[in-house]
Amino acid sequence: MQNIQSKIASQNWESITESMHENGFSVISNLLTDAQCEQLKSEYPTESLYRKTVVMERHRFGLGEYKYFRYPLPDLIQDIRTAIYPKLAPIANTWMKALHIPLVFPETHAELLEKCSNNNQLKATVLILKYGEGGFNTLHQDLYGDIYFPIQLVLFLNEPDEDFTGGEFVLTQQTPRAQSKAIVLKPRKGDALIFTTNFRPVKGSKGYYRVNMKHGVSEVLSGERYTLGIIFHDALS
Repeated sequence: MQNIQSKIASQNWESITESMHENGFSVISNLLTDAQCEQLKSEYPTESLYRKTVVMERHRFGLGEYKYFRYPLPDLIQDIRTAIYPKLAPIANTWMKALHIPLVFPETHAELLEKCSNNNQLKATVLILKYGEGGFNTLHQDLYGDIYFPIQLVLFLNEPDEDFTGGEFVLTQQTPRAQSKAIVLKPRKGDALIFTTNFRPVKGSKGYYRVNMKHGVSEVLSGERYTLGIIFHDALS
């Protein structure tokens, strides 16, 4: 079986990069195997894996629950985070340059975490989310501190229309002086969705301008929906 690092390396990163520049998101099909999805879900009750549990309705985030992993991360998650970051850093740096933002993201994930540590951002931000019938997630951005990486990914651990209905992934794009655009996505079990955390550049007649984006989850109509969110920067708390 192909390991996760080689599977990431073998993707068409030219096409993924083009999609990120044009749309702010890209889907990698079948990044996880069925067995890997099932393992991640089966470990949800194992409290020793997690540092914090958030019941979403208490904070008006939506309806559902998510848990932040503690360090050290499970090997599979650590391998994904480490292997995919160097593919995304050039995209992020292109965006910063286009928008004249004086930020350069390092080539390796270890170097990004060192920057977070120097800013006292020490807490793992990888999380697993669980929604039941009626569950949803309000539109938001995952920033967690002054040091943040502008791209993240979510891995889908259930099959839509079999394990659950509804629960689509929603992106909104707010173009200056225009109405918001909604993008509704329905990745399959094992797929990875790469998307912008906060904003991205869009080319206009006078150069590039900044478009803000948020993400959320529409209401789950039946069944259970699990996803794994991989954020590359660490959190203050």
